[in-house]
Amino acid sequence: MLKCLEEIAQKLVTPGQGILAADESDNTIKKNFDSIAIKSTQQSRRDYREMLFREKKAIQEYISGIILFDETIRQKAADGTPLIELISSADAIPGIKVDRGTKLLTSSDIEKITEGLDGLRERLVEYYEMGARFAKWRAVITITDLKPTRYCINVNAHALARYAYLCQEVGLVPIVEPEVLMDSEHAFHDINRCYEVTASTLRVTFEHLIDAGVSLDSIVLKANMVTSGRLCVKQACSEEVAELTVRCLKTNVPSIVPGIAFLSGGQNEVLATERLSLMNQISNLPWNLTFSYGRALQATALATWAGSKVNVLAAQKAFSYRAKMNSLATFGKWNADIEVGLSSFAQKLNP
Repeated sequence: MLKCLEEIAQKLVTPGQGILAADESDNTIKKNFDSIAIKSTQQSRRDYREMLFREKKAIQEYISGIILFDETIRQKAADGTPLIELISSADAIPGIKVDRGTKLLTSSDIEKITEGLDGLRERLVEYYEMGARFAKWRAVITITDLKPTRYCINVNAHALARYAYLCQEVGLVPIVEPEVLMDSEHAFHDINRCYEVTASTLRVTFEHLIDAGVSLDSIVLKANMVTSGRLCVKQACSEEVAELTVRCLKTNVPSIVPGIAFLSGGQNEVLATERLSLMNQISNLPWNLTFSYGRALQATALATWAGSKVNVLAAQKAFSYRAKMNSLATFGKWNADIEVGLSSFAQKLNP
């Protein structure tokens, strides 16, 4: 089984391809739909995700796997085809978000712990039987002047390790996501502070993974980039982000890990692509670096779709274009000259 898991992990981080994070919770997708004045219903969520999954050519070329929400993995397309079959037929690997969100850590008014370990083994077996071949669990680490605490990092790392071991036990590749949030409201959250916290978080996470007996050659790390906080006065340039992110990873991520799929963390579409490309231009990387983007793959497609059937083709083109740009970034071959502006792109979609 471990050999099979290793092959799946390698496929998820294949150069030229990345992971579409389509696992937005009901609250998150409601906010996204609110931005385009569309009511979030079971049908509208299905229609939107079906639109993405039916862009078969783009998925075949640029997408290795798609992370689903519990509702989505159980849904059928308008013609009765299970959505998970649309993914598999495009030669992408179906995955599933298995954590159940976060709650405040005991005795804290800001730090959080991720829930979902109770009954997890049984849920993983069910998802495997439904066709999922990888899973995702997200922990969040918040930066303030005194945080994160060692306790917060440790309890979240322990939960990630327990989840990862259970995944491999039932035949699922675990995506391990210890996210250091970039939306800190503290102005002192500069890139150096982010580096320090990210390094500590990764180091402790891998200590727990190793102690739990997780096979590191059969996981994918979903990592944040090392960036300045949202309110930091001095925003680091993309070149510095790429350099410090790779340095942090080389110091704290074992080379046996097959690949690292970055989250966008609120960065806009172009910035997330640019920084991924710059990292892949750095030589002697021990793992494949790719993307596991949600908003940074979907933002333009969502706005273009706007809940209307007449916009489906244009929205699919927008999604395909963004996926192609990130595919180029996995080879370090993206640059601003080949990135059209959004206004120019809109003209291409609607000449």
